[in-house]
Amino acid sequence: MIEEPGRVIAIESGAVWVETQRSSTCSGCSARNGCGQGLMDRLGVRERRGLIRALSDLNLNVGDSVVVGIRESVLLRGAILVYLFPLIALFAAALIASELSATEPFVMLAGIAGFLVSWLIVRQRSQRTAGDPGLQPIVLRAMLVGTAGHSQAGLFSSRETDFEGSTE
Repeated sequence: MIEEPGRVIAIESGAVWVETQRSSTCSGCSARNGCGQGLMDRLGVRERRGLIRALSDLNLNVGDSVVVGIRESVLLRGAILVYLFPLIALFAAALIASELSATEPFVMLAGIAGFLVSWLIVRQRSQRTAGDPGLQPIVLRAMLVGTAGHSQAGLFSSRETDFEGSTE
């Protein structure tokens, strides 16, 4: 499960809207000096706050700190669908046009057409699965702020029960 801390900014029935603070991994990357992403981070161009709708069965209030999670498999499948599938469709359509001895402008148009068709497929699938609870982020637990100002996790858990120290 991939986890991200955040703060509840709105409440719906069965879900909450959580604002997260995106962190950059540029300090740990060896290519940080030649990377466009690192440059955008240094210039402050990129928006650093994210807004996530997460399913929750906890009794939360606006302003509560929470940990939101999503399964790795969901994230991996989404990344493949959004990034890899259109690229493969572009190359496949261009390769097929090339194998049919099409001229270069038609090969380029075929590649663009393959990309656009894959984009339509991704969009249609995303609209069809938008309401699937198995693909939604969930609130894993609420965070309590201790007296020293440090947050303590695990006091209130949702869907992920921790029985450490239980005498059953």
